[in-house]
Amino acid sequence: MILVRSYQQSYEEMLWNMKLIIAILAIATAPVCAQAQQSSTAKLKADAQNVVKIISGDKGKTQTYCQITHLSDQLDETEEKEKAEELSQKITVLAGTLGPEYVALVHSLQDADIDPKSQDAQEIGSILIALDKLCEG
Repeated sequence: MILVRSYQQSYEEMLWNMKLIIAILAIATAPVCAQAQQSSTAKLKADAQNVVKIISGDKGKTQTYCQITHLSDQLDETEEKEKAEELSQKITVLAGTLGPEYVALVHSLQDADIDPKSQDAQEIGSILIALDKLCEG
């Protein structure tokens, strides 16, 4: 019974981690939007700018972010459950090292009412695309 419960918790944890990874990928690769109150949208933009500033200003965090994107690409390609869980755990650990601002931004974007066609979404997305550009080349 304990083994079943442990496996179920591990599987549920993996699913949660995969949702987080999907959110990170969506943030990093597609325009993001927040259809919300003006103050909330302004805060998301400011938070995104702050996260980009923090990560781009720290070589170690930049390398960590690039590792996350690489692992996320591998996760997207794998069909093996064990490999997916391993990659998911690595991504979760690495994401935590990017700082509380990064984690808070990811959660805020997940909770936001998203309309990808809005001007605000495109602005937030263009801010965050700067992180992916750090990993090119």
